[in-house]
Amino acid sequence: MPVSPSTAEDLAAAVADLYEAAEGTLLARIQQALAADIDSPMWVAQKLAAVGNLQAAIQEVIDALQLDASGAIHQAVAEAYERGQQAAVAELGALAVGQAAAAASALPAAPAVDRLAQALIADTGPVHLRILRVTMDAYRDVVARAAAAPLLGAQTRRQAAQTALDRFAARGITGFVDQRGRSWDMRSYVEMATRSVVGRAAVDAHTDRLGAAGVELVMVSEAPEECPLCRKWEGKILTRAGAPGERTLRLEHAVRDGETVTVEVAGSLTEARGGGLFHPNCRHDVLAYLPGVTRRPPATPARGTYEQSQKQRYLERQIRAWKRREAAGLDEQAVRAARTRVREYQARVRELVAETAMPRKSHREQLAGAR
Repeated sequence: MPVSPSTAEDLAAAVADLYEAAEGTLLARIQQALAADIDSPMWVAQKLAAVGNLQAAIQEVIDALQLDASGAIHQAVAEAYERGQQAAVAELGALAVGQAAAAASALPAAPAVDRLAQALIADTGPVHLRILRVTMDAYRDVVARAAAAPLLGAQTRRQAAQTALDRFAARGITGFVDQRGRSWDMRSYVEMATRSVVGRAAVDAHTDRLGAAGVELVMVSEAPEECPLCRKWEGKILTRAGAPGERTLRLEHAVRDGETVTVEVAGSLTEARGGGLFHPNCRHDVLAYLPGVTRRPPATPARGTYEQSQKQRYLERQIRAWKRREAAGLDEQAVRAARTRVREYQARVRELVAETAMPRKSHREQLAGAR
């Protein structure tokens, strides 16, 4: 069966959930620390004196997260690789080359899994360092703004603390920049990085198994809501490995002896990846291409546009952001206000889903449970 990065997207979401749950726990620690004795005249002094204790509590959360994440990442990559190999076995069996697939069934997975997992662990390592600094900066910012507000006569201490805490809750732990210079919040960054790696593991395992069975060409599927980066590769034939560039090949027919067919190759799989194919959230997959036998798969009807799919993701992020603000409420008024905004954005998602055929992904509107 064909395989794509989406084959393992649930594994990436599970890893990202660890980080979001940790973020929720950190927000709860700050909220509890700030809410304690907020009406006391000694509140500012107490909060500043408690910085060391809060920092120790946050470091405990980070240490537990780092340990859990390392194990979860390795497990996710291993599972993605296994799914890719099994997909290749199923596809080769359906194409009547199961004997070749069986001969290739002993491909060593551990080295590839370890390499990909360690690369991802290294890539997410700076996340843990930033968590402590951003969280402590947010705490100090809330205390400073709350201390200054009554003196300026603009807000009460509670209002000022809530405003500053809302700002942190809405944006989350941010400041993560990818290789293209784009900024991400922590959960999105981790999920993006993990999707890239587990998606690559699934596709690599699939194409490696095809290669071991003597299949050197693959075809890219059609996909709905495709982005401009990968649209150019739809329906194209690619070499599993080898040099980039378009070329015309005369190859032996896959099932008819003595017959050859002309195959237009658009490039290599590596080249297509470099050109945008299989980016995070990419819906395209690849399947084995047998000269003279494989036909271009029918296009999946579009449920909406790429822009509409991105709008849905924006609304999902807003729902999660307001749910964080709801959790950070210092009083019932703040909680109710945030809850109202959650419902407003949920209504906008329902409207978008009703306008298109895109499915509602309710799980992407939820916050992972606190640790």
